[in-house]
Amino acid sequence: MFTKEERKAHVQRFWSQFDDYCDTIPELAWRKKKWILYDTKISHIDLKFDVDNDLAMVALEINHKSEDRRLRVYELVERYRVLLEEGFPEGLIWNYCYLNANKQEVCRIYIEKRGVDLYQISDWPVIYQFMAENMLQLQDNFVEIQEALKEEVNILHREE
Repeated sequence: MFTKEERKAHVQRFWSQFDDYCDTIPELAWRKKKWILYDTKISHIDLKFDVDNDLAMVALEINHKSEDRRLRVYELVERYRVLLEEGFPEGLIWNYCYLNANKQEVCRIYIEKRGVDLYQISDWPVIYQFMAENMLQLQDNFVEIQEALKEEVNILHREE
């Protein structure tokens, strides 16, 4: 078992080495900012990495506190399903009621890899490859729909 300090140091090392790994990927090496993540330009929509002792995940998350608004935005995103799933042969998992690590209900559209463990350093190369490849694809797909989705979400908010 890890102490709280050891766990924190381990997680920091994981993310630091992931950043180093990303620098070896040609599509990312030249970018000053590699990932969009919280800077989607659409309120309450984020791209996220999630990893723990059981799985690694790359996700688009809709995290508005209002369930009604969150579900309405989810429905808007769902209109772009074909475009969002491009490059994902098995598709993405669409979950309109996902309980995140903070026990908050969110909508998540994601791909996951089970059987990998953040606390097993030997799993890190597999996790890094999975996260980088899938976030690159999800981010590229998101950028394709970003402006149209932003406009639709803005219209939705004005109507409320």
